[in-house]
Amino acid sequence: MKKFNLHLYLVTDEPSKCRYSLLETVRKAADGGVTIVQYRSTNPDAGTCYREALPIRDFLASRGIPFIVNNRIDLALALEADGVHIGQRDLPVPSVRAMIGPDKILGLSVSNENQLRTVDAALVDYLGMGPVFPTISKLNAPPVLGVEGFATLASQSPLPVVAIGGLDAERARQVRATGTASGIAVVSAICGAENPEAAARALA
Repeated sequence: MKKFNLHLYLVTDEPSKCRYSLLETVRKAADGGVTIVQYRSTNPDAGTCYREALPIRDFLASRGIPFIVNNRIDLALALEADGVHIGQRDLPVPSVRAMIGPDKILGLSVSNENQLRTVDAALVDYLGMGPVFPTISKLNAPPVLGVEGFATLASQSPLPVVAIGGLDAERARQVRATGTASGIAVVSAICGAENPEAAARALA
């Protein structure tokens, strides 16, 4: 049975944008209350990504925190990750589910009603929804939803929803106050923080 807590979801940034190494950032964030971590990298070198992500996976396993890999099914399988997160332009959901099997966590990004209507809740475990606010962490991001737009869309979801996009502690409180988000996902709010542990505590 899959067990995961979406309350505070860390998505790793590129190492050059972090104040500490990725592993140290994740360690500090875990101490601050992060409940799930997604490894995301634009580096096309699979071997480098594997070596970078392996100690993160092992640390999270020691804490009982799920380790998710963004987009790269091959990398997720090689790392024996707890799950995969994919976007609208990645492989189709049925194909990904067939590749990772029934027991892995599968997350899907959605940003509008049309995408939400096509979600197969029998195959996907949770949705990443946004951007709620403008974000610098992802190029070519879809149009901003805003808090009200997010709440309206999230309330229609058949699955747990994680809000993402431009969230800091105050904005996270605004989103949580709508009662429609199962969790908050952040990138730079933790990875770029002087004190990732304190930043995580403020977001939790």
